[in-house]
Amino acid sequence: MSGDHDHSHGAAELADHRGRLAIVLGITVVVLAVEVVGALMSGSLALLADAAHMLTDVAGLILGLVAAVLSRRPATAARTWGYRRAEVLGAATQAAVLLAVGVFVLVQGVRRLVAPPEVTSGVMLVFGVVGLVGNIVGLIVLVGGRGASMNLRAAFLEVLNDALGSVAVLVAAAVIATTGWLRADAVASLIIGVLIIPRTIRLLREAVDVLLESTPKGLDLGSVRRRILDVEHVHDVHDLHASLVATGLPVVSVHVIVDDTCFLDGHLTSLLDEVQGCLDSDFDVIHSTIQFESPRHAEHEFRTHA
Repeated sequence: MSGDHDHSHGAAELADHRGRLAIVLGITVVVLAVEVVGALMSGSLALLADAAHMLTDVAGLILGLVAAVLSRRPATAARTWGYRRAEVLGAATQAAVLLAVGVFVLVQGVRRLVAPPEVTSGVMLVFGVVGLVGNIVGLIVLVGGRGASMNLRAAFLEVLNDALGSVAVLVAAAVIATTGWLRADAVASLIIGVLIIPRTIRLLREAVDVLLESTPKGLDLGSVRRRILDVEHVHDVHDLHASLVATGLPVVSVHVIVDDTCFLDGHLTSLLDEVQGCLDSDFDVIHSTIQFESPRHAEHEFRTHA
C-alpha cells in the first residue's frame, strides 16, 4: 500500500515575481547601453567588463523571466510537476554564462596589468555613477523576493555583482584621476572577476545538485529514517530517497516495513497519516510517497533496493 501526500503544487501556490524581473530587466538594458558608450569613450576595461557582465545579466534576466512564466504553467499528465524546474534550468544557464564572463575578465585584467592603455578617468567616473545608481534601483526591486526562488536569487546575485563592479569602476576612476596610475583600471576589472566567480560557482553547484536529484540541503535522511522507525508498528525502512523539484519543493519516497497485522485490521490508514504527518511537521516535507510492506515482502525485492 502506498500513499501520496499531495498538497496542491499548481501555479496558484507560486508567488508571482515576473513584475520584479521585468522591471530589473528594463533597468539593466538601459544601464548596459550607457556603460558600453562610457567604455568606448573612456577606454576603460573595468567599465567594459562591467558592461559585459551586464550583457550576461540581460540574457540571464530574460531567461529568468521566461522561467518565471513557465513555472506558473499548470501540471499535465506529461509534465506532472508542470514547469517548476524551469527556474533551476534558468539559474544553471545564468551561472554558466557568468562563469565564462568572470574568466574572460580575469584574463583581460592580467593582460592590462602588463600593458595598461590610456584611460579617461572623468568619463569613466560619470558612467560608473550611472551604472551604480541603476544597480541600486535593481537591488531594491529584487531584495524583497530574493529568497523565494533559486531563479530570483540568481537575478539578485547578478545585480549585486554589477553593483560591486560599479563601485570598483568608481574607485579605479578616482585613483587614475588623482594619481595617474593606469593599472588601477586593470585591478578593478580583476576585482570584478573575483566577485563574479565564487558566487557563480556556488549557484551553479546548487542548480546542478537539484538537476542530479541530490538530497536537499538541510534534510538529514538519517534523521528521517530514525523518525519513521520511532513510529509504532514500523520494523524497518528502506529505499529512502529525497530530492528537490524546485525551490521550496522537497519530495521524499520511502518503503516502510510494518507488522503483518496492519494489513488486516485497517490500521494502515492511520499509520500513513502518522508517517506523512511527521515528515511534514518535523522536516517540512509536504510531498511524500510511502509504500508499506510486510516483513515477508523482502524476499521479492530487487537486489538494487537499499
